[in-house]
Amino acid sequence: MKIKMNTWLRKPVLLLLFITVLAPIVLYTDKLSTFSTYEFVREPSTISLNRDVQALNLLPQELSVAQEEPSADVYVENLSRSVRVSDGERFRKTRQLNEESKEIATAEEDNPIREVTEGENRLESAENKDHVNLKVAEHSMLETQAETKPEAQKSTKTKSEKPNERVLADSRVRYLKDQLIRARVYLSLSSTRNNAQFNRELRARMKDVQRALGDASKDTDLPKNAYDKLKAMDQTLAKGKQMQDDCTAVVKKLRAIIHSTEEQLRVHQKQALFLTHLTAKTVPKGLHCLPLRLSTEYYSLNSSAQQFPNQEKLDDPKLFHYALFSDNVLATAVVVNSTVTNAKDPWKHVFHIVTDRLNYAAMRMWFLTNPPGKATIQVQNIDEFTWLNASYSPVLKQLASQNMIDYYFKTHKAVESDSNLKFRNPKYLSMMNHLRFYLPEIFPKLSKVVFLDDDIVVQKDLSGLWSVDLKGKVIGAVETCGENFHRFDRYLNFSNPIIAKNFDPRACGWAYGMNVFDLDEWKKQNITDVYHSWQNLNHERQLWKLGTLPPGLITFWKRVYPLERSWHVLGLGYNPSVSQKEIERAAVIHFNGNLKPWLEIGIPKFRGYWSKFVDYDQAYLRDCNMSP
Repeated sequence: MKIKMNTWLRKPVLLLLFITVLAPIVLYTDKLSTFSTYEFVREPSTISLNRDVQALNLLPQELSVAQEEPSADVYVENLSRSVRVSDGERFRKTRQLNEESKEIATAEEDNPIREVTEGENRLESAENKDHVNLKVAEHSMLETQAETKPEAQKSTKTKSEKPNERVLADSRVRYLKDQLIRARVYLSLSSTRNNAQFNRELRARMKDVQRALGDASKDTDLPKNAYDKLKAMDQTLAKGKQMQDDCTAVVKKLRAIIHSTEEQLRVHQKQALFLTHLTAKTVPKGLHCLPLRLSTEYYSLNSSAQQFPNQEKLDDPKLFHYALFSDNVLATAVVVNSTVTNAKDPWKHVFHIVTDRLNYAAMRMWFLTNPPGKATIQVQNIDEFTWLNASYSPVLKQLASQNMIDYYFKTHKAVESDSNLKFRNPKYLSMMNHLRFYLPEIFPKLSKVVFLDDDIVVQKDLSGLWSVDLKGKVIGAVETCGENFHRFDRYLNFSNPIIAKNFDPRACGWAYGMNVFDLDEWKKQNITDVYHSWQNLNHERQLWKLGTLPPGLITFWKRVYPLERSWHVLGLGYNPSVSQKEIERAAVIHFNGNLKPWLEIGIPKFRGYWSKFVDYDQAYLRDCNMSP
């Protein structure tokens, strides 16, 4: 018998059955809306899923599953009227679900099974972190291998250009080193040390990693099987981690390793400092060969060929005179060449070079065979200055004293009395280093002289220095008070009452290397006698150590005219962070410090400023195998 549809719906039993079938569908759709995976849009006649909602960040394997879900709207067919879900009912169900989830969370917190497995979960979390590090190393290895293929290079470049994408450079090398450190820690702990099987396995893995690591400093230096060794070591370390039940022992061991590493670092720093000073004192083979070859050639010349031209200009006060005291032939040549190259009128420049007896013939021969254009050269021997003797110069008397000889040549006593290696450099024994305090005696007919050190390079015309008005001061110099270690208290002993009474510890220091001296004012203020008086007071080195800058600061106290900083830029012999802009603006750049440009330890990026004024095709340089 056929039953009409309206009569069938009127029956309570059938209506109840129909509602029980429909209710789960409505509840399921409300739960989906609660988790914000999709936003439900309710229309009068349908219940549909909005497909415009932003997609979730799914993993690749999850994405394929998600795409299998129906993307069309969901309809309930065979209904005579649509089913509406009120907002009040929706919020009530959402609140009910939230309360249920809180109850489940509370129950999980009180669950004893959770308390038992909590430690294992934390261990798995730590292992997951290690797994992430392993993935980083794996990613770095894959990128390194891809560099050998052109197609891979393009894809790697494209990937690296993506924003918020950052891969650590050489992560595999660092990770392998970290593995070795962790392995050593496990070997020292009792929980793993007593396990013979694990001990053997861990030591074998360490040998494999050490062989794979070798001397590699970059990921590209590692062998192809390095990643396999890395993974094997990770598995062994994971076993060691599971054996640990006392974190305190691990912490203590790591602290001991840090302390030991810091001690080793201090030892290596001291060794590096000593070796740097030792290298600075030595003469490279080429620089030792050069003066020998030049001297041999010089003494083979006849007397007329040993003379320089234009000697009548040596005492002309209208010309630009330079004082240069050095025993380094090649360094002196660079100073002269760079000055003449940048001079507007080279014929007006006169160079007065003073050297010692050993290098006198070599210095003369170099400039005889390599004349500096139209400039004038004079080379003098310091031993010919008969007026410079121990009875006149206190410092010469001190340098010849037994106390000074013991300070330099009895090393064990010197180290006990003075730990600063800088002040034990034999260059301080050379009287040539102190000639700068006797300029009026060396050049009695000149009124103004520019003093140049042999470790400078001239980049601009210096003739403007002779027009600088020193305003009654004796010396013009660039001040160096921008840094704390260039203050007076860095060089002078302010614990001595004589120093503390006469000088300001925070006074601004200045630099030797490129200085203008007014010799007329020097004579008027009797500067040489001032220098001698202070040297007599310092006969036991109680006021300052050795060197020429401390007595210079004292002798020319309140007699210094500050020059513009662009005249003289310092630090290229010890400070690799000197800015390119400063160097380009400077008239003179100074390689003060131990890292001289003619030494192998010189700072590479600054060496070019010096070497471009050396002609390495010159015959004597080729004979001595000298090259840039």
